[in-house]
Amino acid sequence: MSQHEKPLHWLGTSHAAVQRFPEAARRLAGYELGLVQEGEEPTDWRPMTAVGPGVREIRVHAGGEFRVLYVAQFEDAVFVLHAFEKKTRKTRQADIELARSRLRSVGRRFPGGAQ
Repeated sequence: MSQHEKPLHWLGTSHAAVQRFPEAARRLAGYELGLVQEGEEPTDWRPMTAVGPGVREIRVHAGGEFRVLYVAQFEDAVFVLHAFEKKTRKTRQADIELARSRLRSVGRRFPGGAQ
């Protein structure tokens, strides 16, 4: 980890979910998260305001469609909220709710985290 790189905090089952991605998708998700840790923008992302302020979705197109939801607006860490394979055009409400719940837990578990 470089001097300016933020650590990743994987919430819930998010790390295990990324580990289940096909190898190409897993590598690309790791690369994109590395950019975020360095303070850079991922190459393909969109805001996920339905989850909460500052939450972004990394879009991974490799052997299917995969998503990694994270929040990086805090000085101390990047919080990976949720990761999943996207099988429909619209993000499932269950995925949004799970990420929203984990975002709320950031404020309770980490000083300076999300509210």
